[in-house]
Amino acid sequence: MAWVNVRYMVDDVEAAVAFYTKHFGFTVLSSAAPAFAEVALGDLRLLLSGPTSSAGRPMPDGRRPGPGGWNRIHFVVADLAAEVARLRAAGVRFRNDIVTGPGGSQILLEDPSGNPIELFQPAPRRPG
Repeated sequence: MAWVNVRYMVDDVEAAVAFYTKHFGFTVLSSAAPAFAEVALGDLRLLLSGPTSSAGRPMPDGRRPGPGGWNRIHFVVADLAAEVARLRAAGVRFRNDIVTGPGGSQILLEDPSGNPIELFQPAPRRPG
């Protein structure tokens, strides 16, 4: 299988696994909680690394890897408003409201550690 791998630093591996499996349908491939787990959705393998994982070790200059930032996984959805309503009802945190541009509409939400996820609904294609 050809995997696309993304690593997210998380504060709590078990909370991250619960979030991705409950809200987005990921399946657990392996878990070494509280340090690490890997979950998958289709060809996406999401590596969830906690503070005690090897990926959480400090860099030579002392900086520590941590969650957050702006790089993100990107899910294409058919009905953005319905997905937003479903996730808001479940208590998921959003960074913004839906914004629309020439290519479609999008919104950013956060996993339990503050890592961003983008939901995107492409604009309808016009013939011609």
